[in-house]
Amino acid sequence: MGVTELAQDLAHEVSSRVSGLSESLFDPVIRLGVTGLARAGKTVFITSLVSNLLDRGRMSQLQAEAQGRIEAVWLQPQPDDTVPRFDFEGHLGALTGPAPRWPDSTRAVSELRLSFRMRPSGLLKFTGPRKVHLDIIDYPGEWLLDLGLMDLSYQAWSDGVLSRVTGREEAQAWFRLLSAVEDATWDEPLAKDLAGAWRDLLAALRLAGMSDVTPGRFLMPGEMEGSPALTFAPLPRPETPASRGLWREMERRFEAYKSRVVRPFFRDHFSRIDRQVVLVDALQAIHSGPAALEDMRRAMAAILGAFRPGRGGILSELLLGRRVERILFAATRADHLHHSQHARLVTILSALLREAKDRADFAGAETAAMAIAAVRATTEVELQRGSDSIQAVQGRLADTGRVAAMYAGDLPSDPSRLLVPAREGASGWLDGDYAVMRFAPAIQDLVPGQGLPHIRLDRAAEFLIGDLL
Repeated sequence: MGVTELAQDLAHEVSSRVSGLSESLFDPVIRLGVTGLARAGKTVFITSLVSNLLDRGRMSQLQAEAQGRIEAVWLQPQPDDTVPRFDFEGHLGALTGPAPRWPDSTRAVSELRLSFRMRPSGLLKFTGPRKVHLDIIDYPGEWLLDLGLMDLSYQAWSDGVLSRVTGREEAQAWFRLLSAVEDATWDEPLAKDLAGAWRDLLAALRLAGMSDVTPGRFLMPGEMEGSPALTFAPLPRPETPASRGLWREMERRFEAYKSRVVRPFFRDHFSRIDRQVVLVDALQAIHSGPAALEDMRRAMAAILGAFRPGRGGILSELLLGRRVERILFAATRADHLHHSQHARLVTILSALLREAKDRADFAGAETAAMAIAAVRATTEVELQRGSDSIQAVQGRLADTGRVAAMYAGDLPSDPSRLLVPAREGASGWLDGDYAVMRFAPAIQDLVPGQGLPHIRLDRAAEFLIGDLL
């Protein structure tokens, strides 16, 4: 980064901090980032969180509610007029209609503001109610992966991704195309063919359960589709790259992608988060096999390396941006397991994210891990297999609508039984298979004053924002 770019970023950050300083002094603002990989349930999490903060009958573990300190909660226009509003009403309608369905996945950055009127307590109880604003920021999971590219050169990225896809069945067509372009001179149609083939491979890998699929914008390009910044692909480095050859131009476009796409996203949105929830569909990764689980571990470590956790004072916030004070790692779809296995799921999640979590702990951020279901879609049942009783769950299948029971498998109490084979490149689990079904949302009959049914969403909210309420 040059001196001019650094100065511009510093001026931008100072301007944004000063403009919001007076509001923050009188009406505190909490910026909560909701992040995770694709299909981890970000949209459902935000919709249910907002539903349950507006109607708090199911939020007994949120202490401000249990103690009667929340007088009212309401939606307000978000402060940033350039960011789309999170479509809470549309997503809630999808979950609660006569034929409930899961809402569409995140397609772009969006934001929503909730305002709390709080009854003061302690020495402040005679000062009258105060306001606290909660700004919830939603990011596409695909874009998050790009944060790990910030410290990589084009060669390092190319070498890394090519080594990870070598030997995978989905990559055979890609490597056939790649073998025909060694030391090629620059040609725009060829560049488009390579970029398109790489995009197709990323889509196939994601369907196979892989997480580390970069560049993330290739899967969700939006208005940038077809631009040079999104028309590149990984290539092995020639011994002496030609100055106007294919490799050098791909390298230039990779750097343009980082500076024109990734860096502004990081600067304008991601780097200003106060609290963060990282959603992980660990059950799907386990079901997809050791390679998918190891790929998820690596992807999450790279993403969380972009956080700047820890506590900072007013001056450091104005000059360097906020520090993430609390990070919640949440294993989603806990309703796909009987509650007796939830503790094991949390243990596996903690081990899976140990590298990233330790980095955050060391920097001073408070972290927690828990198993949640933002919207509970199943009920628990007991199945009989001969003389054995099996603790399972039952719900309505998303594909057919029929009611089915599922036993996901017996998760190990020792997470190394999963993580070690994953790190060693095992082709499958030695001691069992793990099943995953896709259940549809349950038909809701909500009582007035109650939000959507969930598992531990109130505990998640207490950890993320409870101290500031």
